[in-house]
Amino acid sequence: MTRIVFMGTPDFSVPVLRRIIDDGYEVIGVVTQPDRPVGRKKVLTPPPVKVEALKHGIPVYQPEKIRQKEEMEKIISLNPDLIITAAFGQILPKEILEAPAHGCINVHASLLPELRGGAPIHYALIQGKKKTGITIMYMVEKLDAGDILTQVEVEITEEDNVGTLHTKLSKAGAELLSETLLKLLEGKLTAVPQDNEKATFASNIKREQEKIDWSKTGEEIYNHIRGLNPWPVAFTTLDGQTLKIWRSEKVTGTKSEEPGTVIKNDADGITVATGNDTAIKIKELQPSGKTKMTCEEFYRGAGSKILVGSRLGE
Repeated sequence: MTRIVFMGTPDFSVPVLRRIIDDGYEVIGVVTQPDRPVGRKKVLTPPPVKVEALKHGIPVYQPEKIRQKEEMEKIISLNPDLIITAAFGQILPKEILEAPAHGCINVHASLLPELRGGAPIHYALIQGKKKTGITIMYMVEKLDAGDILTQVEVEITEEDNVGTLHTKLSKAGAELLSETLLKLLEGKLTAVPQDNEKATFASNIKREQEKIDWSKTGEEIYNHIRGLNPWPVAFTTLDGQTLKIWRSEKVTGTKSEEPGTVIKNDADGITVATGNDTAIKIKELQPSGKTKMTCEEFYRGAGSKILVGSRLGE
């Protein structure tokens, strides 16, 4: 029986862990991030992977920093044959990477060497890609740079956002890992080095990246909005107040209005000029201090007061 230590943190990791368990492997420990305060009331909340592990009676370890000697020794002392990570959130030190007989492998949500880093799903959408995928690779001390074992492509549709693509990739990752483990443990896989010259990066989204730049094309803005939905959510400003934009549509506009100008406002949505002749119709939004709502709901209240000619983003 292959002894596996699994490392992961968010929802993305849960189907992967569940598939390892369902396939009958011996998961001797799960390593995840510490419980964190969540929401306005700052309720201390366990990571999704911890919740799943405890359902199956698997011991859970939650190091703040896995590079600390005491934490490394805990993991190594479990004597795993293989370590599997999926969105764990920390780079493993050399001591851990070298401990398992079958090494350490990672389930990454992109077609490496494209989109190395912590936000590959977001960037695939923001960049308007038509496909992305899952890569399973050996781990090294450099970010997502290890040799590739297997890959599978996943289509991105015009309607996808981070939530829907996240679900697709999580399921694809669990399936690909199941297939990969059978071949890997039988010695039937040959790892292929990545072409580092083709590497691109998807670092974690920063607050300033969430703001909509209305001077960009309508297509770019549409991808930006869906590439941040449902987290962390794109935003603009109106009369000095933050306005989160959850969902939009591309519609025909003109180049005659300044980018960010409201060119139509009714219960069907707020249509805004962009840097080209593709306008953006806002369909779901969240005013400062309010909950998310449709534009129809918004229009029945404060939204009806937004005049054609108003400017967003200033």
